[in-house]
Amino acid sequence: MGNIGIPGLILILIVALVIFGPSKLPEIGKAVGSSLKEFKRAASGLMSDDDSDKDRKKIDDK
Repeated sequence: MGNIGIPGLILILIVALVIFGPSKLPEIGKAVGSSLKEFKRAASGLMSDDDSDKDRKKIDDK
């Protein structure tokens, strides 16, 4: 289910082009990219918080 493939990706891009038009696609791409960047930043922040909690527990156990 996770494999879209090249033909599926091309079809999605064509549909997006027809729906939104060529002038809106760069704006949509920029918004999606910045959202993905913010999500990755938040996820890495959660992972680092989890690591620091483990470190604190190790210190407390000693």
